[in-house]
Amino acid sequence: MKGYLCLQDGTSFEGEVSQHFDRSVQGEVVFFTGMTGYQEVLTDPSYKGQIVVFTYPLIGNYGINDEDGESKEIQVSGVVMYQCAETPSHFQARKSLGSYLDEQNIPYMTEVDTREVTKAIRAEGTQQAALSFETDYLFKPTKTHQIQQVCGETIDTYGEAGVHVALIDFGWKKSILNALLERGVRVSVLPFSKIEMLDTLQPDAIVLSNGPGDPKDTVDFLPFLKKALEKFPAFGICMGHQVIALAFGGDTTKLTFGHRGANHPVKDVVSGKVFLSSQNHNYVVKEGSLNGTPLVTRFYNVNDGSIEGLMHEKKLIMSAQFHPEAHPGPKDAEWLFDHFLTLVKNKGVKAHVS
Repeated sequence: MKGYLCLQDGTSFEGEVSQHFDRSVQGEVVFFTGMTGYQEVLTDPSYKGQIVVFTYPLIGNYGINDEDGESKEIQVSGVVMYQCAETPSHFQARKSLGSYLDEQNIPYMTEVDTREVTKAIRAEGTQQAALSFETDYLFKPTKTHQIQQVCGETIDTYGEAGVHVALIDFGWKKSILNALLERGVRVSVLPFSKIEMLDTLQPDAIVLSNGPGDPKDTVDFLPFLKKALEKFPAFGICMGHQVIALAFGGDTTKLTFGHRGANHPVKDVVSGKVFLSSQNHNYVVKEGSLNGTPLVTRFYNVNDGSIEGLMHEKKLIMSAQFHPEAHPGPKDAEWLFDHFLTLVKNKGVKAHVS
């Protein structure tokens, strides 16, 4: 059955809609350039409400397994592919990608020239789009505050002993939790709306998670966050990186089409080394906005020069715009977890800024 991907600028692309497609769906259209990792992308809360275009031509060839989901359900609003493999080939596969999407009532389109769609997004920027049976889709007002849609409501603790880390939940990925647990850390997941509970938890350190949407949606909680950052060692990842900058007086801005993929090169100012990273974000910290703050750039993007990580001049506070836990993507940056936890255990700042 024919359907259309309609962009808000009036451009449309024809394709085949999924068998269970029975309604139009609207969302911010973004593209992901990785060859693998579609299950992680679909379940990552950072993609909440978005329509994801996979640039790689064949998606779904290794199916869906029981291990790679980043949350309990699919978070995206829709999916656009050139080809969706009907028969997966992998020993861990439990179902096909198409059946997985159908089970959760997520519409998708195939036989779409996804690279042409990507070129349109790059040219005109990230925008609202819709999967529809018609090309004249009437766009609805956009939804904001996606963080509130994915943030949990309870404080949950994982692990038995070791360094106690509070994972501030803006829409956390399972891989971040696993990366901490693998290092013998006890983790308490704390909704960002309950950040004042840190004084009760009294963790050894805090990790600020990834999350969807605009980091400025957290503005009401920044005073509480600033107080926490003055008290606890902290490591911010993606959204967590951005809100750390906001809390100390920095600013953020939206990229034209964002960074989403598993091979973005990042340079470490301290070591001079370049490594590949997994990324998923629309917003970045504005470099000029850090003037007069205690934050300095630690990492930057080799492709466009945007800020990819920060560190505090005096306190044990560090951040990464990319995902050191990867999933999907290379594990080049996993050392950041070890580096942070070593500093926390040693209670030292000198090694952090040297």
